[in-house]
Amino acid sequence: MRELHFKDNFWNTEIISTVGYDSIIQHLNDGKRTCKEIEDFMKARAAIEEKYAKELLGLSKKVCGHSEMNTLKRSLDVFKLQTENVSLSHLHLAQTMREEAKKLEDFREKQKETRKKVEQHMDALHKQKAAQYKKTADAKKTYEQKCRDKEEAEQNMNRNATTSSSKQQEKLYAKTQQAKQTAEEADRIYSHNVSLLGKLREEWLNEHVKACEFFEKQEVERISTLRNVVWTHLNHLSQQCVTSDELYEEVRKSLEQCNIQEDIEHFINLRRTGDKPPGTLTTRSPATSSHFKSMQLILYEGERFTNVNTHLLCILLCELFTEPGYSLIRY
Repeated sequence: MRELHFKDNFWNTEIISTVGYDSIIQHLNDGKRTCKEIEDFMKARAAIEEKYAKELLGLSKKVCGHSEMNTLKRSLDVFKLQTENVSLSHLHLAQTMREEAKKLEDFREKQKETRKKVEQHMDALHKQKAAQYKKTADAKKTYEQKCRDKEEAEQNMNRNATTSSSKQQEKLYAKTQQAKQTAEEADRIYSHNVSLLGKLREEWLNEHVKACEFFEKQEVERISTLRNVVWTHLNHLSQQCVTSDELYEEVRKSLEQCNIQEDIEHFINLRRTGDKPPGTLTTRSPATSSHFKSMQLILYEGERFTNVNTHLLCILLCELFTEPGYSLIRY
């Protein structure tokens, strides 16, 4: 299939028309605006990345698992460290995006400056062509009017050739000759303007073709650049995902080394308080008055001491010592 090009498809049958050229310029202006929009988009995205990175960096500095110990503590330390590294990678991404936006800005400004020279030249040529066309059109009107004046003078002279006097005929003849000279001068001026317009037309045709080729080349560069810029932008984003995942993988590896039983035993060995619990608690009935009477009997009636059951004596003594407010000395 035959490729289409600017130089073959932006003409107009009217010599002073610039509709094709204007259509190309409008398209180039739209393209320049697109470059600016993508440039602004990348700058805004860089600002978002920078803000996220700074907030993430601040988050990584906060206390997290300060009281933990052993393997879990090491994993949490790695978690905070890699979070900080992720934030730094986002800061680097933001700077990279700004650099890409600056490259696009430089490209846009360079195209603007080089295109400006061509546009100025074509605008000047369009003005010259339009001015010459107007002069040629005016010269044509003058020439046509002078031709009519000449014909009218000749017809008037011919009508009065037999009826007028010789003096009148001389005047008519002189007037006719004057009209003829004026018509010839108008014809010369008109022809000269047509020639100038023809030369300007040829020059404009050649310059229009060159301008179309230049503009098409610029458009090819613009589309290619924008495509590559967006592609590179996405590559940076994808690489950021890979970098983040690699950093997170370090955390996952650390978590794999987190040993639950080891941490339990580490805490026990560090903070143990003993391995023997308190003894079993027992309950006893309080001593009664009969017990104390028996004690008095045992203590004061020594002659009967040998007759008292020794086991009963031990029980009474124990109950006496556990009774609040009593002691062996008192009794």
